[in-house]
Amino acid sequence: MTEIYTSILNYILQTKDSLKEFVKSEVKYDEEIDSWLFVNKPWPVLGIIIVYLLFVIKIGPKMMENRQPYNITNVILVFNFIQFSYNGLLCLWIILTPGIPQYIFTHLCHITNETQHERYLIKCLHTVSWFYFMSKIIDLLDTVFFVLRKKQSHVSFLHVYHHTKMVISCWIHIRFFKSEQAAYGAWLNSSVHIAMYGYYFLAALGPYMQKYLWWKVYVTRLQIAQLFIAVAYMAYLYKYDCTMPRALAFTVIIDLFAFIYLFMDFYKSAYKEDKLNIISTADKNNKEDKIDKIVNEDKIKSS
Repeated sequence: MTEIYTSILNYILQTKDSLKEFVKSEVKYDEEIDSWLFVNKPWPVLGIIIVYLLFVIKIGPKMMENRQPYNITNVILVFNFIQFSYNGLLCLWIILTPGIPQYIFTHLCHITNETQHERYLIKCLHTVSWFYFMSKIIDLLDTVFFVLRKKQSHVSFLHVYHHTKMVISCWIHIRFFKSEQAAYGAWLNSSVHIAMYGYYFLAALGPYMQKYLWWKVYVTRLQIAQLFIAVAYMAYLYKYDCTMPRALAFTVIIDLFAFIYLFMDFYKSAYKEDKLNIISTADKNNKEDKIDKIVNEDKIKSS
């Protein structure tokens, strides 16, 4: 019996040491980055997420139950324009900062910080990641606007899960992993958000813009395409044993496949419904044309 207890204790100690070594090899600490707003402690971000979920799921719908929708069109226009510009600046930051495009191309797999210039570029990439993290917090206002406009049907599981998970994932990355490759993903996603918020801005201008918004379906396709690109990128990092935290890569892959499933399901249901609406509208117009034709023929006969 004593030998069994000793074996169990040794196993527990070995597991503890293995986990300790794993955490030591995976987790990165940086006093400067950890001092940035919302990074050091989880409580501010956790508080924002809890308030967000309570408002969009419980408090907001209850508050709006006996109220008229708020007319916040101008607020939404400003918000969409700010987000469009913000994401555009993030992309330009990476593209136009001297040395970053070349550094990304030559160090896509293995990050090096041997020179002072390389360390400067790495700090730029982490700064971009932090501003990208801030944009995910700002994104939460999307859902708040839906609630205030009594568009509760837009507050879908995909919408709430996506916004919530992005904030949590970005915080975990910037706090514990600080992988430079994440900035590449931020650039890709921000590029998609330029198109997305550009579409939202035009759509908020009013019904007269609808005829110019035929490319809505392509925005959704672009969102889905970026997910597959990200999966291919993660597969590349695994295949060539790149310097990226394995725990981060594992969680990112799970997130990507979850998002792919949810976005594909949304795409099928949303655009199938749009197609049916177009068909029903066309059938209605055909019927009206036939009725008008019969009426006109009757008029001709009676005259």
